[in-house]
Amino acid sequence: MSIFKGAGVAIVTPMKANGEVNYEKFAALIEFQIENGTDAIIVCGTTGEASTLSHEEHLEVIKYCTEKVAGRVPVIAGTGSNSTETAIYLSTEAEKYGVDGLLLVSPYYNKATQNGLYTHFKTVADAVKLPIILYNVPSRTGCNILPDTIVRLVTEVENIVGVKEASSNISQIARLAAKAGGKVDIYSGNDDQIVPILSLGGIGVISVLSNVAPRQTHDICEKYFAGDVKGSMELQLKAMELCDALFCEVNPIPVKKALNLMGMEAGGLRLPLTEMEEANAKKLEKAMKDFGIL
Repeated sequence: MSIFKGAGVAIVTPMKANGEVNYEKFAALIEFQIENGTDAIIVCGTTGEASTLSHEEHLEVIKYCTEKVAGRVPVIAGTGSNSTETAIYLSTEAEKYGVDGLLLVSPYYNKATQNGLYTHFKTVADAVKLPIILYNVPSRTGCNILPDTIVRLVTEVENIVGVKEASSNISQIARLAAKAGGKVDIYSGNDDQIVPILSLGGIGVISVLSNVAPRQTHDICEKYFAGDVKGSMELQLKAMELCDALFCEVNPIPVKKALNLMGMEAGGLRLPLTEMEEANAKKLEKAMKDFGIL
């Protein structure tokens, strides 16, 4: 059974001026998402700046999110690492907090072979009972989880159930869908490719766009599932300018700026991420106004 179907938000981690996690604003963001139809919350992913959180902070943010959501929607914790041992530690701790699933990014920097990827993911999965979504984002990690490897994992490892596909390679995703034969839940990892991936049998998106437009992102999926493909496509196309603006600098720089423009007080970023350049900020503000969220 799928962990979730529809639009899951890759939620930001708001920060105070001194760089600490702002839990008061985090609670407000969680409520904003749930009130506006988000189908799941993915905490401590790329958008949540997990790479600059200490292990202690990382786990505290997961625990806090799980407690605040209180079962209203599924919570999926990002617990991947380029160290298998660290990924096991984060995953087993998150499991204790009652999360509904885990998101495991492929090991970055190491650039493992396909056999190394298989062994890494299987080793982490064997340490927990939670369902797991793999996260394929070669542009950040330097390695690509190939369709055959994903199919092997979902076939041989019971609790590996899905993949967040952010390779941007629609042909590769089509090959995965063909080879998997329905055995793997495919989620778009790119907001500009939600409808194309749904058309290949995908069941949703793990979304940056949902941070600022949760209802609209949910509706892209919901309309598609209800058979209103034209309505879903129209919403997807309407969002394209905003999607482009949200990725005109590295994520999550623009989405945090967007939330701040909306008065959501997401705060700043941890180095090495820096504030958005003025020209790009103006482009983002225009896209938000054109989309109707400012």
